[in-house]
Amino acid sequence: MRTSEIRSRWLDYFAANDHEIRPSVSLVSPEPSILFTVAGMVPFIPYILGTEKAPWPRAASVQKCIRTNDIDNVGRTTRHGTFFQMNGNFSFGDYFKEGAIDYAWDLLTGSREEGKYGLDGDRLWMTIWEEDQVSFDHWTRVIGVPAERVQRLPFAEISWSTGQPGPAGACCEIHYDRGPAYGPDGGPIADAVGDRFLEIWNLVFDEFIRGEGEGHDFELIGKLEQTAVDTGLGLERLAFIMQDKPNMYEIDEVFPVIAAAEAMSGRTYGLGAAGPEAGDAYLDDVRLRVVADHVRSALMLIGDGVRPGNDGRGYVLRRLIRRAVRSMRLLGVGEATLPTLLTASKDAMKASYPELETGWATISEVAYAEEDAFRRTLAAGTTILDTAVTAAKEAAAVQARGARPVVPGKAAFELHDTYGFPIDLTLEMAAEQGVDVDEATFRTLMEEQKERARADARAKKAGHTDVRVFQDIEKQMGGGSEFLGYTESAADATVTGLLVDGAPALTANAPAEVEVILDRTPFYAEMGGQLADHGSIRLADGGVIEVHDVQAPIRGLFVHRGTLTEGTATVGERAYAEIDTVRRLAIARAHTGTHMVYAGLRNVVSADATQAGSENSPARLRFDFRHGSALTGGQMDDIEALVNDKVAENLPVTTEVMGLDEARASGAIALFGEKYGNRVRVVTIGDGFDRELCGGTHVPSTGHIGRVALLGEGSIGSGVRRIDALVADSAYGFQRKEHALVSQLAALVGGRPEELPGRVESLMARLKDAEKRLAAAEQAALTARAAQIADSATRTGDYLLASASLGPVGSADALRTLALDVRGRLPEAEAVVVALAAETNGRPLIVVATNPAARTQGARAGALVRTAAKTLGGGGGGKDDVAQGGGQDPAAIPAALAAVTAALSA
Repeated sequence: MRTSEIRSRWLDYFAANDHEIRPSVSLVSPEPSILFTVAGMVPFIPYILGTEKAPWPRAASVQKCIRTNDIDNVGRTTRHGTFFQMNGNFSFGDYFKEGAIDYAWDLLTGSREEGKYGLDGDRLWMTIWEEDQVSFDHWTRVIGVPAERVQRLPFAEISWSTGQPGPAGACCEIHYDRGPAYGPDGGPIADAVGDRFLEIWNLVFDEFIRGEGEGHDFELIGKLEQTAVDTGLGLERLAFIMQDKPNMYEIDEVFPVIAAAEAMSGRTYGLGAAGPEAGDAYLDDVRLRVVADHVRSALMLIGDGVRPGNDGRGYVLRRLIRRAVRSMRLLGVGEATLPTLLTASKDAMKASYPELETGWATISEVAYAEEDAFRRTLAAGTTILDTAVTAAKEAAAVQARGARPVVPGKAAFELHDTYGFPIDLTLEMAAEQGVDVDEATFRTLMEEQKERARADARAKKAGHTDVRVFQDIEKQMGGGSEFLGYTESAADATVTGLLVDGAPALTANAPAEVEVILDRTPFYAEMGGQLADHGSIRLADGGVIEVHDVQAPIRGLFVHRGTLTEGTATVGERAYAEIDTVRRLAIARAHTGTHMVYAGLRNVVSADATQAGSENSPARLRFDFRHGSALTGGQMDDIEALVNDKVAENLPVTTEVMGLDEARASGAIALFGEKYGNRVRVVTIGDGFDRELCGGTHVPSTGHIGRVALLGEGSIGSGVRRIDALVADSAYGFQRKEHALVSQLAALVGGRPEELPGRVESLMARLKDAEKRLAAAEQAALTARAAQIADSATRTGDYLLASASLGPVGSADALRTLALDVRGRLPEAEAVVVALAAETNGRPLIVVATNPAARTQGARAGALVRTAAKTLGGGGGGKDDVAQGGGQDPAAIPAALAAVTAALSA
């Protein structure tokens, strides 16, 4: 029976038994503190806890889930997978233990002809709480299961709670006996591994209230007013039982990826069935299973809107894709793999999730771009890591006998920080070569970097003030500042807080840098990408504060930073706050322009391009978005044209406050992963050209923007790109300058402006041709010196050394080619070393080449280059036969060549 049919039978069965059938919610948890939906009961938690009344007495679903806490077990057990589907049925004050047991037994053992699963009831075992007599009696007396197949366990071993005071209950687990080939007899309590008596369905009976305690160490202090049933059946587990497969990786929704990976790698799956003792065959099986699992998980995550990134959900997705790609490399496949593997997974899953087919263009684009980026990272990072591993082994060799090589934490941090090489990959690859990594130092360096970033952010929001100071002020105020800036540019207010040099003060005298909190304010605090308002606060007793920044160190409390230029400022004093309306309007033009650029991007490029950040400053904007590839010039032109068409239409810009669910239902776009309150502000342009959740300030209609000029687009990180643009007068000024520049260039090349691209292309072609001829002439001149350098070779220790300083050369490649030419001119029987130095672009360069006879004697090009490069004030490396390095000081070239001579003479 195919997995999709097992799924549909579940839903059909419970629909026929009066359950509300609920669709799977997204893999992305709606609660930002939780990355993913990790269990089938997650969408029903408020009804189970009783914090919300359930809309229906009973429900059922098949929920998509992601768990990566045991990712290292994937491929090594029959049960662990990062993506899985959880079949669930739920009762909220309706049926309880007897009803749940009846449904479970009927669906599992009922005939297939009636739409049930048709399992052999004699192979089902149960584990229950030792004090749950109701369940025991129902299984044995009503269902008729022999008492020896209903095994009792202590509450601590078979219970559920939220981990804190609240609902709790005992479980009833249903296990399927797979037979003696999978383990010992004796039921679930005798099968510690759980491979023979496989748990397939867990019925949770929520009936108690638990008290304080850790883990399962808590007291049951009462009973719930309303009981609940929460059950979960692992769809993949039931599938591999019903399809007679040994594990979840071989079911119909997973194995096609293994088959595709087999075809690409030439490896055969299943030869490692004996386990670790099967050696490489076992490792191949594990890698094939990792590929199948991770590719499917990546497919489903991208389909639910997750995009690769460096933290949170994005990092989990990135890690899954990278582990899959690297597993394929370890299986011998160096080329791009996802075009084959992801397609195989999509074809296997689309029967259950048709939306994968409709969203395939975006899903594949995101995944393929991430694989391409990672393959480049691997190419760069692997070389650096190999060098670090080699150095670690060399260092261990000179230490005490038996010392284990360790890659320094600083090297691992540099790999991560400079090359984007994740620490988990560094650990994995180092371990494969028998080398440890100083992970503790790496974590310390990472935390120091994060703390610097956090400190910068805190300094921006709170200056150098302890945030508790602002919390105390808010408490004294009985709440935060009332923001009037949507409708007012000036307002009467009262000074409710004053800080000087970060410390609370009752009064301040000019001149002084101060921070002022008002009970009500027209000033917008920097947030959501919009820069803060500037302006002035005039005090009742004659003091004047020029405001140059406004921050909200805690939500809702506006802190005005500025210079007290005249008089005094006192807590409790009346004040008149007025913003710089010219600056506000300029920022509002940019902010509305940002919304329009985002709308243009979604219309022209992809509806799946999601916002990653923005900045709206006077007359200028930048918009960061998640997208797997660069925008073409044509796409940028189309976005700009569409936006300016909408600007010319003078579309109204309206705002409305509504409930979060209502806003989402209206099509309003929320920032991915952002947490919103129950009431949100929705900004709409026109009849829906753009509709977003936004707390910023905007122009009343698009015509106020005047014009938007896109300056360019580029990458600012893996999978994240940025558009820069100008608005209003700045856009007009930019276009005037562009027009003038085009006219000047057209005059210089002797043509009309429309002929400029062709004329420039012709000039560039001629220039490249001239550069090629010049390079060829330089190479010929160098080649002419090869014989002379070879003839000058001298005996140095056991080696024949050809060494020369050549002065300026065109490129490192030219010097490298000459070194190989000189090496080829010297006798193969001799231990030949060639060391050539030169200058390129004012910097010293050295290349060392050795022949096989020299390497037999112990000469290594990479080691010799490193010795010379230290003298040059730089570094270098390469292979044993040829290597190159450089430095900062061309005057040290003679000393560098002398260092090579000394090393060979030692």
